[in-house]
Amino acid sequence: MAEVRGGGESGDARPQLDEDLSEVSDFLKAIGRQIKILRELAGLTQKEFAKEVGYTESLIGAVEQGKRTPQRELLEASERVLDARGLLIATASDIERAKAKARVRHPEWFRNYAGLEAEALELHDWSAYLAPGLLQTEDYARAVFRMRQPLLTEETVETRVAARMARQEILTRWPRAVFSWVIDESVLFRRLGGPAVHRAQLERFLEIGNTRGMTLQIMPVDRAENAGMDGSFKLFTPKGRPQTGYLEVQMNGRLITDAEEVRLLNARYGTLRAQAHSTQESLSLIEKMLGER
Repeated sequence: MAEVRGGGESGDARPQLDEDLSEVSDFLKAIGRQIKILRELAGLTQKEFAKEVGYTESLIGAVEQGKRTPQRELLEASERVLDARGLLIATASDIERAKAKARVRHPEWFRNYAGLEAEALELHDWSAYLAPGLLQTEDYARAVFRMRQPLLTEETVETRVAARMARQEILTRWPRAVFSWVIDESVLFRRLGGPAVHRAQLERFLEIGNTRGMTLQIMPVDRAENAGMDGSFKLFTPKGRPQTGYLEVQMNGRLITDAEEVRLLNARYGTLRAQAHSTQESLSLIEKMLGER
């Protein structure tokens, strides 16, 4: 088994280990300056521009400062709103190549797991305490990182959020991997980030649960038996490799490659799915909670 210091879903407890943006930072800052200049020439504030392109003001600020990698969708929206005449969208391919070359997405300690996750053919996740990283909204992820102890700087928080959002690209690829999540019902009641962030996260769960090829189940808190009381874990099958497990406890993340340990986690996950609400029951529960908010 391999050990990965830090932990991934709940945030890095060692803030000195930051993502390596050094190789592409000047490139990203240059693109951010271009967007800022075009925005100002158009007479738009960050808040007004964010509303026009459909993104948060904080994200636009991070992109303009070169702290966040602009996705193709943002570049396309910026082209339309700012009438950039192809200047911004022309950088999309260069950004993708730069990201691949510099490995900007994840901190050093998390890259081993993140690399395997990115090429997974199957991914199954039991989450006992908070929303799975792949399903977190941007604001929910930001709330998770902001509550880390010791506190992270705002720049580090935004870097971590960007990495988490980039991981979610795996959900949009085709052919789609096989995904399933079992989430403890207590997660639905935990209002991390406040009411608005909490509601948006519940809506995100509904969106995922209604997506073809993705299965989301809720484990009721009133079950007399729960096979996941030892904590959260993941099972994933990378392309061309055997199924692997992943565990996190406080500041330690651990890849499980021993066949017997993986078999036991697999059996445990199967029991969790049997004990949890069905998919439809789970979605109905979330819809009911949204209706009561």
